[in-house]
Order: sequence, then structure tokens, then C-alpha cells
Amino acid sequence: MSAVRIPLTFSQPIQALPDTLISQIAAGEVVERPASVVRELLDNALDAGAGEIQLRLLAGGIRQIVVEDNGRGIAQADLPLAVRRHATSKIRSLDDLESVTTMGFRGEALAAIASVAELRLTTRTADAPAALLLDAGSGEIGPAARAVGTTVDVQELFFATPARRKFLKSEATELAHCVEAVRRHALARPDVGFAIWHGGKLHHQWRSAAAAAEVAEAAATDAAAGFREVDDAQWQRRIADVMGAEFIAHSVPVRHEELGVRVYGRAGMPTWSRTRADAQYSFVNGRYVREKTIAHAARSAYEDVLHGQRQPVYVLYIEIDPYQVDVNVHPTKIEVRFRDSRLVHAAVRHALERALAPSRAEQGEGGAIGEAGAGEVAAMAPGGSAAPAPGAALGSWPNRAAQQRLH
Repeated sequence: MSAVRIPLTFSQPIQALPDTLISQIAAGEVVERPASVVRELLDNALDAGAGEIQLRLLAGGIRQIVVEDNGRGIAQADLPLAVRRHATSKIRSLDDLESVTTMGFRGEALAAIASVAELRLTTRTADAPAALLLDAGSGEIGPAARAVGTTVDVQELFFATPARRKFLKSEATELAHCVEAVRRHALARPDVGFAIWHGGKLHHQWRSAAAAAEVAEAAATDAAAGFREVDDAQWQRRIADVMGAEFIAHSVPVRHEELGVRVYGRAGMPTWSRTRADAQYSFVNGRYVREKTIAHAARSAYEDVLHGQRQPVYVLYIEIDPYQVDVNVHPTKIEVRFRDSRLVHAAVRHALERALAPSRAEQGEGGAIGEAGAGEVAAMAPGGSAAPAPGAALGSWPNRAAQQRLH
């Protein structure tokens, strides 16, 4: 038997870590790659009430990430706090944390990013005479020019930690992860327009599902009420734009409500499956999540119509009382916990079983669907401009307009 090398440990006195090292350790949980930065900045833009968001990248986001929005902007008095750890406008107490309705809430994102990259923030509120520029490195604030909203410019990610930069993948791979981060937000918010530029060229664009004039007309009323209404046609149009027209043609509408849990969206038919589970999107109260309860419920609903190693394709939106969801599970905020996971599991499974009932009937007549007969979902529309197939049924769920919270 060969010898096993065991690392030796040396006793050292306990000492407080310097703030710089603390920030970089914390950043390791929040910022894993350029897509992590994109996700956090998009969350902030949506929480600021943005209706249009532009993402500009260089070298897949490794060299530069710029997010521009037309949201409310940051007041001058709040600007120094924007890049301070554990400073946020989104929660005030433990009660707020137990019913989070904003995308962000930890007060860590900008501080974490600024600790591993160069960060500059330009912002202007509606009542400000001019914009302000904050350099996170020096803390200096000066005048700038821009319309109402915020621009966050992040350059040279991991410049201060070269070892971490070596773990990044190729430019193409990092770009793909950034695009996927925007795709998830685009599916969650059909009322917001998204555009991705890479190297100065338009790479993807998903226009706001509502016409600009309609958004402007309703903005004042909706903002006063605390929500923006999004009807079913807008949801379906955005799903078609992001997932592709063929997905719409080979999927069925999902609509179900059970004991306070609403489930809606679209589910791919068994003949429109994939070899990988990379086209399964689930959202809880507008937040993209990866949650085992939802995934298991979906597999259970498909188990008698989908065989072998085929994976279903779906876009599911789950609405539930915020008090029934714990979003403070992981710094990435992608993982959540349900207070009653059995209730959510049943609602999702029943929603999909009802939607897939016609497929079960067809399978009973035509035989089992296995790997040989299953088709692949179409590639994501490269320009985000796909339209539903003529005559494709888009359903009518939800019966009452979905209400997207403005934060």
C-alpha cells in the first residue's frame, strides 16, 4: 500500500483579517465569473424600476461589463453607501427578510464586485440637475452626463486576484454564460426590454412586450399603485422571443391554481424533449430559481410520457405568498426553500399533468415515446426576435393580469 501524504498544520495566533481580505473572501461567494456580475447588476436595475436595460461586454465580460438602465437612479445622499457592504434600501428588519419581494436584498453585490474589479457608477435621479459619477476605488464623486437612470461600468474582473482569473473559461464560454443570465431575466420580466452588445455589436435583443407608448401611458398609474400589469399575451410573446417559435408550436399552455399556489407558463410536449436539462426554467415570484421540489414535480408529471434519459422543456412561473418562501439561502439568491414544499410539489405536478393530458391520450393510441422518436427543442433564437408560429395556441392564463412588483 502506498503512503498517503497528510498536510501538516501549524498553530498560529488568531487575528482579525484586514477589510480588503474580508471583502475578497465575501466576493468569492457572490462573484464567480462575469455572468455573476451581470446577474447582480440586472437585479439592481430591475429593483430600480427600469423599463429598458442595455448590457455591453468586452471579451465575454472579462475585460468589461457595462449595464445601463432607465430606472429611478440613486440619490446623491445615498451614493456613497451604494458600494458599502451590507448597505441596502430594500430591507429594514428581520420581518422584511422573511417576505422579500425585491430581486436583491443582501447589500453585498456592488461592494463585492468593487473588491475584485474596477467599478464606476454613474447615476441621475429625476429631480437631480445633473448626473454624478462615483469611482468605487477612490470613493470620489464628481459630475457626469447621462439621462435619468444608472450605468455601472465594471472593468478587468479579478485584476487584483490573478489566481482566480486563471479559472475563467474562454471568451466564448463566458459570453454564453452572460447571455444565459440575461435570458433568465428576460423570461421573468416581459415588461422590460433587454439588449446585449458584445465588442460593439448587437448580440441579442428582447424588446419590451408592451409598446413603449403603452408603457409610458401606464407608468404613472402603475407606479403609484406599486405594480406594473403584464397581460398573458405579453408573457407568451416574451416566451416565444426567448425560447423560439418552434417551442411555442410544440408546447402547451400551463395554468393551474391550488391552495394559494398559482402555476402558469408553457410546457414542451413529450416529443419536443432534450438530452440535457438545460432548457428548464422555473421562476418563483419573478425570481429564477433552481429548486429540487419543482424539478422533481416536473419529472413526476412527465414520467409516464417521457422515457429513457430524455429531459422535458418548460417555462414555469410559480406565484406564492412571499412569507412561504425563504430566498436567503445562498448569496447567489438562485436557491430557495419553501415552508411547505409538499404543497408546491403538488401544485406544479398537477399543473403539468393537466397540461399534458392530451399527450397522454395520444401516447395511449400511438405507443410509448422513447429516445428514438423524441425531437430536440429549437436553438434559442439568436436575435431574440422569433414570433409565435401561425395559429399556435397561446392560452389565456392567467385570467387576471399578472402583477409585476416595482421595487
